[in-house]
Amino acid sequence: MSSLENVLAPSVDDGSIPGVVAAVERGRELEVVVLGGTGPGGPPLRRDSIFRIASISKPITAVAAMALVEDGTIRLDEPVDRLLPELADRRVLRSDTAEPTDTVPAPRPITVEDLLTFRSGLGVPPLAPGTLPWQRAYAEARLGGDGPPGSHPVPPPDEWARRLGTLPLLAPPGERWLYHTGADALGVLLARVAGASLGALLTERVLGPLGMVDTGFTVPVGKRHRFQPEWRAGTVFDPVDGQWARPPEFESGGGGLVSTLDDLLAFARMLRRGGDPVLRPETVAAMTYDRLTEEQRAGAGIFLDGSGWGLGMAVEADGRYGWDGGLGTSWRNDPARDLTGILLTQVMWPDPAGSAVTHSFWKAVG
Repeated sequence: MSSLENVLAPSVDDGSIPGVVAAVERGRELEVVVLGGTGPGGPPLRRDSIFRIASISKPITAVAAMALVEDGTIRLDEPVDRLLPELADRRVLRSDTAEPTDTVPAPRPITVEDLLTFRSGLGVPPLAPGTLPWQRAYAEARLGGDGPPGSHPVPPPDEWARRLGTLPLLAPPGERWLYHTGADALGVLLARVAGASLGALLTERVLGPLGMVDTGFTVPVGKRHRFQPEWRAGTVFDPVDGQWARPPEFESGGGGLVSTLDDLLAFARMLRRGGDPVLRPETVAAMTYDRLTEEQRAGAGIFLDGSGWGLGMAVEADGRYGWDGGLGTSWRNDPARDLTGILLTQVMWPDPAGSAVTHSFWKAVG
């Protein structure tokens, strides 16, 4: 048994997770571990098992956005008003505790960069869910992001944008890091500029060039035998024939993708080795440095746990970058050590800080 197996096996043996597929790549040396099964008494996992990657969708969406920035289709500094007129002429909530109608004018428009850095004024701060007036308004709008991916149906993109436009910003653009919603708004913007679905754009600009053949917003019938049920507190949260068995009305750039170990390895290698064939090295460098102030990092609370944020992904103090999926997945690149780590499970995390197996995995990776 390898050292990585020794670290992961106890979580499978004690029933914390039904199974795990993981990899650590150092330079050209790759170690892959596949343990456990789809659930209690279920068939064993495979290297090509398909998992819901949840918020690891965010970096993939961000890479597609930066590909369009490179070719001049969009600019980082341009207001989103041209493609998301629903977000023009924004107003800002006077305080976190204010009613949604108690607002002041935003000092400037939201930019594309604001969506990528999660400083658009849209999102979910680290507060108890459902306790404040704006949180109740957000939940009633059914925009997603106020619960795990797949918690409830989300409306089609145009209706989603319309509903979002009825809500105030929680902070002026550029001022505060707020989780999730910027990535979904970015997905709607990208689809509009491409004149296609977000899935089609991702396939054209990212998934296709990298050979990520099992990554998408739905799992076709022919691949469903490799798809995993999603578990939460010992029960199935979403079955194999559940929400990912049919194309969604809303393709969530913030949390809607499924993928496999080898697809994510292809994505991670692309970034680790300078972006080819999707991005230029200078674009990867621009995405993977921390753009937050100390105050913004502190205000992010448990979501970032002291890390920073670049364009669509976390950036840690030691230079590692990547992100996690709350449905049980985690990915980081470490450019200083030419290292990639990927952990895929089918058990929802108990909170944004992760799970015991996540912490064990990254402690072992070092």
